[in-house]
Amino acid sequence: MDDLQYGTRNKRGDWAPHQPVETAPLFVFPPRLMAILKWLPHYFFPWNVIFAASAVAYWAWVIPPKETIQTFAIGRIAWLYAVNSICVFVFYGAFELHLYVLKRQQNRFKYNGKFPAEQKSKAFWFESQNVDNILRTFLSGVTVWTAVEVAMLWAYANGYAPWLSFAENPWTLAVVALVVPVIHEFHFFCIHRLIHTPFLYKWVHSVHHNSVNPSPWSSLSMHPVEHLLYFGTAFYHLILPSNPILMLYQLHYAGFGAIPGHVGFGKVEIGEDKLVDSHAYAHYLHHKYFEVNYGDALIPLDKWFGTWHDGSPEGEARMQERYRKRKEKLAARKARIEVERTAQ
Repeated sequence: MDDLQYGTRNKRGDWAPHQPVETAPLFVFPPRLMAILKWLPHYFFPWNVIFAASAVAYWAWVIPPKETIQTFAIGRIAWLYAVNSICVFVFYGAFELHLYVLKRQQNRFKYNGKFPAEQKSKAFWFESQNVDNILRTFLSGVTVWTAVEVAMLWAYANGYAPWLSFAENPWTLAVVALVVPVIHEFHFFCIHRLIHTPFLYKWVHSVHHNSVNPSPWSSLSMHPVEHLLYFGTAFYHLILPSNPILMLYQLHYAGFGAIPGHVGFGKVEIGEDKLVDSHAYAHYLHHKYFEVNYGDALIPLDKWFGTWHDGSPEGEARMQERYRKRKEKLAARKARIEVERTAQ
């Protein structure tokens, strides 16, 4: 498949889409009804439907009965950790195998033309991005994921979280289900800005940003503190009129949903003529430039706070102008301090 029909490739082999990244039309005033209707299928398919279906499957076949989850037991916790690990291994591994091991589409639609396995770095354990990312995913990521899952199920079973039934509250729960991605986006933006403060970036978030050229296993390669903040998105359901299935959906949206933003490809080829959009470009630009796109494109928070980069030349110019103003401000502050020191 010719990826140059959809984008361009520079001399380094990096691919970029023709079209700039667009934010969802949900928060545009006045409302654009036709734009929303046209965009709506993309809100559900394919990713959100997959994450929601996985939550239903967990509830049906993995989560023990209410009476069982009212207490903590090592065996049940180990069971949930094992299931989460297997599901992460299969889901993440499928993308890794298809795109990075077998390289079935070579570097077509790949934002960064190089593959992480080709580059050794002392920033990673064993100087390998993949080994480092995989170890961090299972040692910390899945562990924290499971801990939050167990704690939330215990809270539901013991009446510490509002548990509504679908039979009695279908419309309320439908609304909560619809806003699960919105909750995730809001939460992710807030904690992401927080961990980009100098102290937390140095000691926490830099672990994730070591993967400048992200791949599937980079998705949950984080410091344990960041894992706790990230999966903390499930805690909103302690106060929302919700249901354990929707809480699981929230967790899966975070856990499995980290993949599209880190897959490293703009489109994934399925068969010979089918393409699935990853919608990963906005987050790839964050890994590339660090100080743009703290959220994704569902809520235009980055536009509102002046940190949006849509991949266009205009977006690049806006980013460079922010950098210039910041350098001028730092230079002015340094000069002022020097003058005050000389005056003393």
